[in-house]
Amino acid sequence: MNVSVASRLSHTGEYYFSRKLRELAALNAAGANIISLGIGSPDLPPHPSVTAALAATAALPTAHGYQSYQGTPALRGALAAFYQRHYGVALDPATEILPLLGSKEGLMHIGMTFLEAGDAVLIPNPGYPTYRAVAEICGAEVREYDLTAATGWLPDLGALAATDLSRVKLMLVNYPHMPTGTPAGRPFLTELVEFARAHNILLVHDNPYGFVLNETPPTSLLSIPGAKDVALELNSLSKSHNLAGWRVGALVGRADLLADILRFKSNMDSGMFLPVQQAAVAALALGDDWFAELNATYRARRTLVVELLQALGCAPAPGQVGLFIWAPVPPQYADGYALSDAVLAEARVFLTPGGIFGSNGLGYIRASLCQPESLLREALARVVAMREAQHTALPAA
Repeated sequence: MNVSVASRLSHTGEYYFSRKLRELAALNAAGANIISLGIGSPDLPPHPSVTAALAATAALPTAHGYQSYQGTPALRGALAAFYQRHYGVALDPATEILPLLGSKEGLMHIGMTFLEAGDAVLIPNPGYPTYRAVAEICGAEVREYDLTAATGWLPDLGALAATDLSRVKLMLVNYPHMPTGTPAGRPFLTELVEFARAHNILLVHDNPYGFVLNETPPTSLLSIPGAKDVALELNSLSKSHNLAGWRVGALVGRADLLADILRFKSNMDSGMFLPVQQAAVAALALGDDWFAELNATYRARRTLVVELLQALGCAPAPGQVGLFIWAPVPPQYADGYALSDAVLAEARVFLTPGGIFGSNGLGYIRASLCQPESLLREALARVVAMREAQHTALPAA
């Protein structure tokens, strides 16, 4: 029997890391022993109180049924308290918070709720590949806005305003930015809110990285005056609380917009497992000492990853926020793909080519901090040995 694939997938391939992790697994099965510095999946465990809350709730005989499509009052209350404590943002836990099975699914819920053929979406280049996939699956026109080192990886809102924005319904933004690690200050966020209001565009701010290696207090877009009128914000416990595999996120913002999204979401899932919700409540209550310990680990790792990239001839910019280090490719390589392929073949270390995030990332490479120091030291040693072998192989002058 022949079953045709829906046309909505005509522009959408399998996610890059889905394919790449399968390739790396095959190499490892053949004995290659690849050290992957690719995906940003935290290897550290959650706080013990979080796993204890999970286990205690899972032991209850009443904990295993379907849950509310809007999450428990306890989880929504914990999210509201977290936003107030860390961002100074007041949210109504009953109407302005929608827990998610990870923020990635929230992107699709937003797209399916608001986008259709004839609409246009502004997405960053470079940026998270799922932004493009969601827009295309929903039938919307993708319009990229450029982010470059020359503009500090911030969009030129003046140049955007000079274009025809009449069909643009959504603008996806992400600060601290992945993959570049760029934070955004309040002056820019204020300008962004004014831009959205002037052009009747709904901002969707993806905000999972603010608590990792951020030397300034984390910022919510909703802390900007007037932002709640024109913006929704996605947040996640994956990076900040080491819960990537647990799939815990939230969408926050205007009550009427969340109610519209719930119309779609409630037809797609049957709520979050109660023990996971109770564990998330425990995670959200953790104090600043949790983040201090987490960041001490990542700072030590960052030193090694920067040294590894410098050994390759890269020069990463300082002050990057999040789980990755982004760096321009040295001139002897055509692009990030060429460098990634060379390091994988010659050093058995995988680095992510920047081109998977868009054309403005072609000349860059990204390295993850999600490996223990022992493996990072081994990866560094392999790269140094690779470079020494390359120099030895050069013909004498």
